[in-house]
Amino acid sequence: MNDGILLIDKPSDMTSFGVVARVRRVLSERAGKKVKVGHTGTLDPFATGLMILVIGKECKNAGHYTKLDKVYEATFRLGQTSTTGDPEGELTDISDKQPGLEEVKQVLGQFTGEISQRPPIFSAIKINGQRAYKLARNGEEVEIPLRTVTVYSLELVDYAYPNLTVRAHVSSGTYIRSLAVDIGAVLETGAYCSSLRRLSINEWDVSDAQHLSDLGVTN
Repeated sequence: MNDGILLIDKPSDMTSFGVVARVRRVLSERAGKKVKVGHTGTLDPFATGLMILVIGKECKNAGHYTKLDKVYEATFRLGQTSTTGDPEGELTDISDKQPGLEEVKQVLGQFTGEISQRPPIFSAIKINGQRAYKLARNGEEVEIPLRTVTVYSLELVDYAYPNLTVRAHVSSGTYIRSLAVDIGAVLETGAYCSSLRRLSINEWDVSDAQHLSDLGVTN
């Protein structure tokens, strides 16, 4: 493949840039020349699921794919918070309150439609030309403004305290980690996103994606 898109099911414990680098290496080796490869939106290292990679001339259209709606399945762990909003951060016990099912459903309903959220400081958003996560890791104070996003649906998949699993259909720019934090705040339990999988991007589904091993990537 020299031009077009490639659907990849990203493994956990790998950065999106790591996925791109590995695919670029394999495609370039096959083509006998350097092949241009780009991503259309990062997934956190702990997350898995669908990535759309753009190849060759299609790289110029990366912005089109970035703006598309997405569907995720996520598990939020109640009772604790994380400095990063995910399992990689420093965890703090907040509360042993165990909300009932009806309370959980009622709170989830508050997070559908247009909502305001503040992206995590440990994110790839640029602040004055630098990635927010790099500033945060350097101990610098990071102020990320609120943004308006759309949650088209937020479906309860399973609830067995402390784990709350949801399926979220959201607009581009929505941070599921921020959703976890905000829901935990309203429930007065604290919460962080303990697992995250991207199921689809617009009409593209993770079931149609290739694994890195399918391409011959070994590490």
